[in-house]
Amino acid sequence: MSTPIETRPDPTIVPAPRTTPDRIVVEIRKFIARAVFFNAQTAEKAGIGLTDMQMIHVLQLYGPATPGRLAAFTGLSSGGVTVALDRLEKAGYVRRRPNPADRRSLLVTLLPARLKKLAAMYQGVEQQTRQLLAQLPEEDLQAVVRFFQLFGQSEVKEAGKSGAGSRRKLSGATATSKATR
Repeated sequence: MSTPIETRPDPTIVPAPRTTPDRIVVEIRKFIARAVFFNAQTAEKAGIGLTDMQMIHVLQLYGPATPGRLAAFTGLSSGGVTVALDRLEKAGYVRRRPNPADRRSLLVTLLPARLKKLAAMYQGVEQQTRQLLAQLPEEDLQAVVRFFQLFGQSEVKEAGKSGAGSRRKLSGATATSKATR
């Protein structure tokens, strides 16, 4: 039985949060929207696309990776990863070389010289973030870390897809962060 049209929520607005988890979900959506636009503007200033910028972030966070692992991290098809890597290699951000652990595959690494310009673009927002975090007690910071760890370990169903193959870990498969290596 379907819900009458007049009682369905308006899809053009986000309902006012009623609970603390509701408030958190709304704030996360706002944060993601701001982060996506910031990254898009930064990518444009750097002369690359948003997908390419995100690929750089993944390589910075998880280290050198095979194209297959990059596909798992990003949810892109193998063809999409190849096209992004072609652009990044042409722009001088990455290098593909034989994988020493598996001669049949390649290992993608970042080239430090091009990343200095990008680091400067993110320096201000990272400094501002650290200043805001400094205003919170350590217990709150630990709760934020725990939340993001849980969020990164959970699986989400990707929009518009169904079936077992449409689920992927938010953290990008079995990647190990540089911070935990």
